[in-house]
Amino acid sequence: MRVGSFYPRHRLTPLAAAVALVVCSAAAPAGAANKEHQQMMAEIRMLQEQNAQLQQSIGTLVDALKTVNTKLDEQAATSRKTSADSRLLIEGVSGELRVVREKIDDTHVRLGSLAQEVDALRNSIPQGAAPAVAVDPNAPPASTSSAPGPTGAPTPGGSTLPPVAAAGPPANPAAGMSPGRLWDMAFSDYAAGQWPLAIQGFETYIRAFPKSEQADDAQFYIGEAYQLDGKMREALAAYERVASDYPQSNRAADSYYKRGVIYNTLNQPDKAREMFETTIKQFPTSESSRLAKQLLDARPRR
Repeated sequence: MRVGSFYPRHRLTPLAAAVALVVCSAAAPAGAANKEHQQMMAEIRMLQEQNAQLQQSIGTLVDALKTVNTKLDEQAATSRKTSADSRLLIEGVSGELRVVREKIDDTHVRLGSLAQEVDALRNSIPQGAAPAVAVDPNAPPASTSSAPGPTGAPTPGGSTLPPVAAAGPPANPAAGMSPGRLWDMAFSDYAAGQWPLAIQGFETYIRAFPKSEQADDAQFYIGEAYQLDGKMREALAAYERVASDYPQSNRAADSYYKRGVIYNTLNQPDKAREMFETTIKQFPTSESSRLAKQLLDARPRR
């Protein structure tokens, strides 16, 4: 074989070498771009997965927030119901306490009435009553066939009767009666226009219950009964006792005013003015003071 025949088969020409160089140069950037694209796609997929996980986390957080809000609403509703129940309970207890206080006040009033009735019964027991005489069970029964003889005279059996004791004073008219009962009886006579009976009833009430809350009223109604019965002098004395015996009574102002009216009726203007001015000065806020002022203003000026 000749040497000249080998080179044309295996030796590259300058043109072929250039083409080969271009082809190799073009193939290298294409491979690098493909690798960068694949890396970018991988990163995009990774971001998509992270976004999906984030969306899932957000959904879980939203559900958790909804659950928390629901529990908060339930707790708020429970708190409102508890507060309302507590308020109702407090109002109920307050109402029961008010009822208990009213019952206690009523009990105090009843106890006061019972105390007055006990005092009335105690006062009605006669003082120094004669003790009961013991009877001998072996003594023969007294004979009922003959009438007893006079004092100290012998009986048909020969015995002498003891002297008959003199009759004692009349029984207390208020014996065994409660203050309310005695007051009702006296006031019934007053309302019926039975002035003497009403005066007697009110006087009995004052003697039996001098410390009663209505003792001043009883004295005032005695003056009223005397005035309505036309006994002005007795009425003046009765009204004066209201002011002297019960100076702190709510009837004191009325008693001064009534005395002024009676003095005015008896044509004693100076004494009437004195009573009216006393009423206005000592009891300026009372109704009697207002009436007294009206009568003073209506009187002619001197």
